Amino acid sequence: MLLAGFKAPAASWRYQVEALTQAGYKVFSVDLRGHGNADHPTSGVTMERRGQGVAQVLEALGLTEVLLVGESMGGNTIWSFLSQFSAARIAGIVVVDQTPKMLNTADWPHGYYGYDESNKDTYFAEGIPPTGHGTPVWKRGKRMLRLLKAMKGVDHKLSRGELALLNGHAKADWRPVIEGSDVPVLFVAGAESEHWPAAHAAAAAGLAPIGSSTVIPNDGHAANIEQPDAFNQILLEFAESL
Repeated sequence: MLLAGFKAPAASWRYQVEALTQAGYKVFSVDLRGHGNADHPTSGVTMERRGQGVAQVLEALGLTEVLLVGESMGGNTIWSFLSQFSAARIAGIVVVDQTPKMLNTADWPHGYYGYDESNKDTYFAEGIPPTGHGTPVWKRGKRMLRLLKAMKGVDHKLSRGELALLNGHAKADWRPVIEGSDVPVLFVAGAESEHWPAAHAAAAAGLAPIGSSTVIPNDGHAANIEQPDAFNQILLEFAESL
């Protein structure tokens, strides 16, 4: 079950679906509220509500032994789900380039570049701030073309409700949920992520009772899109290990 990042549609997993189905897996790429073909309410979509949406999909489809894969905000949506519901239906988790705590503090230097206690109430007030990190867009070549195809049709303007969701996402700390989970989890980082240092993956894996991590070279935040072949190999190897 594939969960996309902030505002991204289920179609953003276009480079994974064929590889997974050819390997024999049944694949569900999900548009939660605010994504793709799902409802786009002007308010009320919170991280808590997103976690509840995952539970509703699992229940409605009667899914068990599920590998949950979440990219960016989709990754922390998985922790929201596990903070509210049992992991009985879940066989494993893959979090794609998402730190469990975006706010940088003395005990967690793996957050969003430039985001700390001094600006935690204003940093994401108007959108996603540029950081100056990662490979410039004009140097990404085919990586950027894949990203444009995957995000085709997405309105990049942010409503008040989306800004509220972004702020809630930014202030959350999912480390306690990771520490309390007994599900195998793999944290994947893009070596050239625009948002945070790749060290977040190993640090998050160190919190998990059954955790591992990997970093994909020459890859940005949209790790599954920019380097799909490398990502798919990692994903399939993890799925086969469960």
